[in-house]
Amino acid sequence: MGLFSRDPSKKLQKEYERKLEQAMLAARNGDMRANASLTEEAEALREKIEALKQS
Repeated sequence: MGLFSRDPSKKLQKEYERKLEQAMLAARNGDMRANASLTEEAEALREKIEALKQS
């Protein structure tokens, strides 16, 4: 790895955390459909992160 190579899992981790926060806010506002959708997107991101760590 080069000095300036980026870790793609860090970017995905931030996106994952942002999706979870959006889901929490949606749930707080009573929008359970948006909460479910955002949680599903966050779960897909988590799976990508795990796959990157395995490789």
